[in-house]
Amino acid sequence: MLPEPGTIAPDFTAPDQHGNTFALSSLRGKKVALYFYPKDDTPGCTAQACNLRDNEGLLAAQGIQVVGVSTDDAASHGKFAAKYDLNFPLVADADKAIVQAYGVWQEKKNYGKTYWGTVRTTFLINEEGVIEKVIKRPDTKEHAAQVLK
Repeated sequence: MLPEPGTIAPDFTAPDQHGNTFALSSLRGKKVALYFYPKDDTPGCTAQACNLRDNEGLLAAQGIQVVGVSTDDAASHGKFAAKYDLNFPLVADADKAIVQAYGVWQEKKNYGKTYWGTVRTTFLINEEGVIEKVIKRPDTKEHAAQVLK
């Protein structure tokens, strides 16, 4: 189940694309767009990451820090971030603890096949660590505009 607006965002600590330890709590005092995506270097996930990268100035002007999370490992995140010059943390959730805490690890269907995976979702978190808005199934090509709305 997804955490609801008005609740405290579940904290986590995990490696980022550089192998550094990232803690969500380190961003208290800032607005955070915490976005969950299925897989590094796939068409939709690349479009989404590049849209956020290209609009980083507009997001930063509103005081918003972008953080991406997927179940890929830190090495995969490192290659993805380097290939597309991504300018925000990508957190590795290989043990699926973060996706489960946020309720985005769900049963999915594709071409008649059922499997478990990450449902593309973004949580907008305020300076106090409270979830203000949940964007379900964001538009990968217009994601920054959805965050700024």
